[in-house]
Amino acid sequence: MKVLQNDGLIKILQWEKMDIEARIGVRGGKYTDVNLTLTFFLAVILFLVFYTLQFQYPNFPVTSIFLNRGVTPFFIVFFSCWSISILFIKWRKVIFQQKALTLMVVPQTADFELTKDTAKNILFRMYGLVDDPQHFVLLNRIERALANLRNIGMIADVSEVLRAQAQNDEDQMESSYALVRGFVWAIPVLGFIGTVLGLSQAIGSFGTVLVKSEGLEYLKTSLQQITSGLSVAFDTTLIALVAALCIQLLMIGLKKKEESFLDGCNDYCHANIISKLRLSLPEGGR
Repeated sequence: MKVLQNDGLIKILQWEKMDIEARIGVRGGKYTDVNLTLTFFLAVILFLVFYTLQFQYPNFPVTSIFLNRGVTPFFIVFFSCWSISILFIKWRKVIFQQKALTLMVVPQTADFELTKDTAKNILFRMYGLVDDPQHFVLLNRIERALANLRNIGMIADVSEVLRAQAQNDEDQMESSYALVRGFVWAIPVLGFIGTVLGLSQAIGSFGTVLVKSEGLEYLKTSLQQITSGLSVAFDTTLIALVAALCIQLLMIGLKKKEESFLDGCNDYCHANIISKLRLSLPEGGR
């Protein structure tokens, strides 16, 4: 891992230089949240690459499904690309956030006690290890807890601050998946819309066949239009359901990884903060 020296203190984690969004030069989302503008442009690139391949290989078995089934598959593919872009950026940000769990912010000696006086030294040490603790889920919790300990000196308040911040982090995580969950809902709906359009086309063509009777050749042409409409109906539903299923599985896997990370933050705070607090009465409590 690359480390940088700054005023005698080693900067192990630098959010401005190591976060995937910050490295690209865009404003990064909070913690593991993503920059929607960045993911939108990534989705456009994936969309163009996907359809470029479709046009280059027109004889590929599934190419006709994406090119000859109306406009619905184009929207399905784009929303799928946007979902994948969001999940990819979030995955990279979760991996980066996990690195904070390896930092030894609090001395590991058995005789160390975390008090109102030693909290200042821990905060100083933490700012020496990273550029800004507020960009990290774990370190932001610790900073808030130690700042509270320095200002108030109440042991019980430290535990309460950590619990409250842990709940806020879980709420932040849940909200960061809102757009992807919306796409998982919208993609099958688009498939059903394509189904309705295809069935409408097929039924309209069949009605024309019943009204007109102009020989066998006309009947063959009309039946081709009917089967074309049925293809649009069933194929759009197929690709929509497959896309939604894949995105849902990816989201579940990433969410489980992020939940494990938050559990790791809870364990870290318990082992390195709460368990090292010195049980003493506040000043003036005697």
